[in-house]
Amino acid sequence: MFHKEGHKIIVITLVVIVACFLLVDSFIAIDWLRTLILIALLVFLILILQFFRNPKRHTKQNDNHVLSPVDGKVVVIEEVFEKEYFKEKRLQVSVFMSPLNVHVTRYPISGKVLFSKYHPGKYLVAWHPKASEENERTTVVVENPKYGKVLYRQIAGALAKRIVNYAKTDDDATQGADSGFIKFGSRVDLFLPLDTKIKVELNQKVRGGESIIAEIND
Repeated sequence: MFHKEGHKIIVITLVVIVACFLLVDSFIAIDWLRTLILIALLVFLILILQFFRNPKRHTKQNDNHVLSPVDGKVVVIEEVFEKEYFKEKRLQVSVFMSPLNVHVTRYPISGKVLFSKYHPGKYLVAWHPKASEENERTTVVVENPKYGKVLYRQIAGALAKRIVNYAKTDDDATQGADSGFIKFGSRVDLFLPLDTKIKVELNQKVRGGESIIAEIND
């Protein structure tokens, strides 16, 4: 199953690959060179297909939990001052996605979307310390009556050239449901209440819509 954001790119890629196959087969007489080019074209097609895959996730909805919004690796766990919306200290958990990860963004909690804003910006590498403030990004805040307010921020990386965000103010968010997509490598930051209990460690691999990032600290 492929994400809808990839349908157009997949069709175009298929047409170009087929045309290239026919041209290579017709005009390149050297066997080893023809085979090498055909293999390279096939690998490129496979990479495009795997990038836009949208596997079904088995989300166990729980208002006590914040789930990972994306697939990837946890690269930041720290207390920071969140400047855009809360304007106060929060716990930040950041997940980095390589081009090989699934790039669907999912709602980390259920609730009401209070804030959704797009920011144009730079394309620094996603793990750069200033990427959260200077790169192209979107900021979304969802309020859950039990957990409180959770902010997640999609951040474009050096390869990502388009962020897609479906969340709109006053929307009803469903934990684990599709809330956007980031094309070709990126990062997502979560900003959580200071009294939350973090359930992941640095360099841990997580799955969007399934892995528990944090829970209410009883």
